[in-house]
Parts: sequence; C-alpha cells; structure tokens
Amino acid sequence: MKELELKYGCNPNQKPSKIYMKDGELPIEVLNGKPGYINFLDAFNGWQLVKELKKATGLPAAASFKHVSPAGAAVGLPLNDVERKIYWVDDMGDLSPLASAYARARGADRMSSFGDFISLSDVCDVDTAKLIKREVSDGIIAPGYEPEALEILKAKKKGNYAVIQIDPAYVPNPVETKDVYGITFEQGRNELVIDDALFANVVTENKEIPEQAKTDLAIAMITLKYTQSNSVCYVKGGQAIGIGAGQQSRIHCTRLAGNKADNWFLRQNPKVLNLPFKEKIGRADRDNTIDVYMSDDYMDVLADGTWENFFTEKPEVLTREEKRAWLDQMTDVALGSDAFFPFGDNVERAHRSGVSYIAQPGGSIRDDNVIETCNKYNIAMCFTGIRLFHH
Repeated sequence: MKELELKYGCNPNQKPSKIYMKDGELPIEVLNGKPGYINFLDAFNGWQLVKELKKATGLPAAASFKHVSPAGAAVGLPLNDVERKIYWVDDMGDLSPLASAYARARGADRMSSFGDFISLSDVCDVDTAKLIKREVSDGIIAPGYEPEALEILKAKKKGNYAVIQIDPAYVPNPVETKDVYGITFEQGRNELVIDDALFANVVTENKEIPEQAKTDLAIAMITLKYTQSNSVCYVKGGQAIGIGAGQQSRIHCTRLAGNKADNWFLRQNPKVLNLPFKEKIGRADRDNTIDVYMSDDYMDVLADGTWENFFTEKPEVLTREEKRAWLDQMTDVALGSDAFFPFGDNVERAHRSGVSYIAQPGGSIRDDNVIETCNKYNIAMCFTGIRLFHH
C-alpha cells in the first residue's frame, strides 16, 4: 500500500487528506478502525519515542500522546502499591512489564491522557489490552498484537477503535520534508543517539549523577525529542511525571511541567489516596474531581450541596501548608530541557519539585548564574551541548 486516504486533515474542512510514500510502500497496516490525520501524527511520533526508549533502556516502553506531544512516557518497571492505586489498576493483579509501562505513561497526567493515542515498543499483550480496554483512548500503534489482545482492542468504541501495526524494521529516509504555505522545507532527520555520553559534562560542584538518574535523564531527553517545543520534562523512577510542551517562554515550560509533577506526587498524599468516592463515580470523573480537590479551587467540589455528588462523606481540605510539606519530601527528580536555561529562575522552580539532576544544552550568556543556582541547592547539572527542538 503506497497511500491511504483519510477522512479529513487536522480539521473537517481540510480536504482532501491522505498519507502516502513517495517511494516504496507504507510501513503500516491498519488492523481496525479508521485513524485520522492527527492520529497518524501522534502514532508516528509516539512510535519513534518508544522505540528509542526501548533501545536506550532495554525495557518495554509506552507513550500516551495528545495533539502531537506526549502526555506521558514510561518504561516497564514494576508498580508499587501506591502507584497501582493512583493509576486505578490496583484491581488488575500483577501486570506485565508492557502493561506497567502504559499504566505509568497514562498515569503521569491522567487529565491530559484522556482520549490519547497509545504507542507501544513491543507486541501488545493481553494484560496491556485489558488495561487499554477500560480507558478512554482513540487508538494504538505497536509492532504487533497477540491474537486475544487484538480482539479485545477491536471491540473498543463499538468496533471503531483505531489499531495500527507498524513494521519495526522500517528505516525512514534520512532527509525529511514538509510543506507550509505551499513552500517545502527540508532537513536531515534528528538521528541523535541519547546515551550516557550525553551527560558526561557535569558543570556543577556536585558531580554525582547515579545510574538511575542517568536513565531518567535519558528518558527526559528522548521524550523532549518528540515533544512540541519549547519543552521541559521531569522524570522520576523511569517515567515522565511532568511535561511542559509548546510554551514560548522557558520558565513557563518549567512551571507547567513542574505543576504536573507536583500533582503526580500530591495524588500520593494520604488525604488524596483515601478520598471517600461514591462507587458510581468512574475513573475519569474521579481524575477530574481529584484535580480540583488538589487545586486552590477545592471548594468547587467541597462546598455543601456539591460534595455529596462525589463523596460518601465530606473530605477535609488539603491545605496549602500540607501540600507544601508533602512536596518537600519529593527528591531525586531528573529534569531535561530541550534548550538552554536563560535564567536561574528555572532552577529555582525545578528545586521546588524535588529536582536533583538537570540536563540542558548550556550556552546561555547567564550560564554562570544558572550554575550558581544549582550549586545553591546541591543540584548536579550537565551541559549536553545539544538542542532538541521539535516542530
């Protein structure tokens, strides 16, 4: 198959629409449903991300994409009891490594992952399909599917769930093009290999970056490689916990991603873990309610006459002081940035979310100020010398 006609482009008024190969055949097969233009953008970016994560770590990897940026990305490490609870999988028994990877990718920012497009590095197994079955998602791309897993996925969305199989041996042309306003842009593909060598130039007083932190920094940088710029990514324990994508200002990236990382950790606070939800409240509504409960607008779900819609009894407020005390316990977070930090305020914000390790290109005229701010908090920072813009 050299080309595939699509219903429309980014929007319904953008017709005609298709994907096609100038040379050779498409490296994909649509096994179910009718993926759209944005679905394929998510699928192909997500596939590259998880393929690189698998190569860098040796572990199965998953990504949850929305609007051509990852809402979450993770590798398949076992879930602890708290993670199983905050990702709503504590009723599913032991999960396969691939299913664990997706639970973690989806769970990083469940609000943003709602209606996601999923990318898997490995053949989709039954555990992963059962997990996907219960989530609101638009589709999936993977190098293959176990027969039972494929049947589970085909039943989603009344039989319309998009299932794409990609040839894992496919190698794209080293030169890529795209048209904007009738003008063709051409560039070499970003073939940068992200490994430990990228983190060798440690410029701070603290030179210690342990192996787990290097793995987390690699996950951050690979995630940024496929995130709309400007972007910053916080990673802990093999999963992205906060991604700030597409911001014009570096500090806004750092704040956005940091706020998401904070919410990920606040979900583990006992007051949040033990919210007395009514049984009829589904996962998506619980996610929305938790998000409001943790925010400064908590009275939107705790006011008399309102809390009764969600809870069996009125929860106590999670105060600002309690939130700050809880967040002060978060440590060993790794942060990657797709371009240099122009000011030390980015480090100040990162520190408040438990960042202990930073990878960024360096090259700002204020590098000294950024290094000094890292030294103030004993943060180990390396200069990669590499920018990772993605548009």
